[in-house]
Amino acid sequence: MVKCIAYRGGYKYQLRSDCVVAIPLRPPAPIDTEYIDLTTEGQLTIRKGYAWDGPSGPTIDTKNFMRGSLVHDALYQLMRENRLDRRIHRETADRILQSMCKEDGMSSLRAWWVYEAVRRFGDPAANPAEDKPVVYAPDGCQR
Repeated sequence: MVKCIAYRGGYKYQLRSDCVVAIPLRPPAPIDTEYIDLTTEGQLTIRKGYAWDGPSGPTIDTKNFMRGSLVHDALYQLMRENRLDRRIHRETADRILQSMCKEDGMSSLRAWWVYEAVRRFGDPAANPAEDKPVVYAPDGCQR
């Protein structure tokens, strides 16, 4: 029987079915991970079971923010994992968030504020040094 567990915290939502969306971000080579695929043509697939923290910052988790936050979090995860270069792709990911929020019914003003917030404060979330640590429980458990 396993007495120790390993987990990462900070997630609020879990995808219950695959999400496939065409985005204007083109990596130089296809990306294929356990939960996220991105083709060189910009087809992003986020698989069932993917966990994300939803909209970040001082905001409300509204339905017109959820799909954009999912895609944005997946793209930032690829940046943290060094699969996308954040210096090249971060602004595009932020614009995709803004565009998806507007497509899903968010007001242009709120979507602009969302974009401004991720531009000003989002860089640490895309930085590989800021990946969520693995936590072991109960006390005394290790890798």
